[in-house]
Amino acid sequence: MSRRILVAHDGSDLGQKAFDAAVVLALELDAKLHMVSVEEDLPRYAEVVDEVREAKEESDSYFGKLALHCRQRAALKGLAIETTILTGHAVKSIVDFAREGCFDLLVIGFAGHSSIYERVWGGTSQNLTRWSPCSVLVVK
Repeated sequence: MSRRILVAHDGSDLGQKAFDAAVVLALELDAKLHMVSVEEDLPRYAEVVDEVREAKEESDSYFGKLALHCRQRAALKGLAIETTILTGHAVKSIVDFAREGCFDLLVIGFAGHSSIYERVWGGTSQNLTRWSPCSVLVVK
């Protein structure tokens, strides 16, 4: 039985489906739910510091709005959730966060924004299933 559930959400349609599934599971299992998003696309070689700051603020705004939306959506079902925004490589960041947080279950979407076809399994979700320190539920 899962008592601590982590859901990774990138803002994609399947990320939202994974979030919705995680909310249902958390309610059914009386588990704690934590949502994590990862900022990956910050410029690696910015010419000026302002370019990095601007990209980070834009990304924070996107994931900040996503986190707020998801907290409100969960609250409508009577569930309080925690949210975290990480910076770095998605797979490494999520795996490390899941390990450090001692989560029992990781819920992810089958594919995210980068999927070419909905039927092709996303590289991030494949790698998360390989490297996760806990059980993984992949939502289609």
